[in-house]
Amino acid sequence: MLENIDLQQVLVLDIETVPQYPSFDELPADFQQLWEQKTKFQRKDGETPAEFYARGGILAEFGKIICISVGIFSTKTKDLSLRVKSFYGDEEKEVLQSFIALLNTQADTLILCAHNGKEFDFPYLCRRMLINGLPIPSQLNLYGKKPWEIMHLDTMDLWKFGDFKNYTSLKLLAAVFNIPSPKDDIDGSMVNEVYWKENDLERIRTYCEKDVITTARILLRFKSLPMLSDEHITIVKQ
Repeated sequence: MLENIDLQQVLVLDIETVPQYPSFDELPADFQQLWEQKTKFQRKDGETPAEFYARGGILAEFGKIICISVGIFSTKTKDLSLRVKSFYGDEEKEVLQSFIALLNTQADTLILCAHNGKEFDFPYLCRRMLINGLPIPSQLNLYGKKPWEIMHLDTMDLWKFGDFKNYTSLKLLAAVFNIPSPKDDIDGSMVNEVYWKENDLERIRTYCEKDVITTARILLRFKSLPMLSDEHITIVKQ
């Protein structure tokens, strides 16, 4: 499948998000009430809004993006390669501006690829761009586009094969394809603590880049191509 997809026109991405404040108590009073209302049916019985706030990063209205990692394929040599780069920091607007600047250097026909991107990464990016007063790049802007004009790939969506009740994590999909797990250090549930308590952005960056590499490898399996070896992956430092 995906025989017509040119890998050199694909940008694989992943984002890491955290709550905007270290704790629920530091959230402005009006947003505390809004958080309580928004998460009413998501919290377990007896779980307070304050206890649930550790998951504030999953909602664009209450979270912020601290890292965007991207991977771009290249066939400049006889072997397929992948270059991975991250935009990360405490200032979300600066992170988004750097990512937008990258997209603005690419063609409008660039294909964006992420695992669960249609449900999370792509809409989250757009919402946070608007909140920060930034224009949405053409590759993310869906307004007025027909379904076949939307250049987005979602490896989880591809795996569903029309089974819309199915959810498959990146870790599980990597396992069934015999791809090394990206979750050998931290997982998504730990990002909030690593950021707000340990202040370890480098650790989060590494985790995000591993997810991009795993997603890229999964995409290659959808195209029935050999797995990308570590020696053909380059991490571009800031």
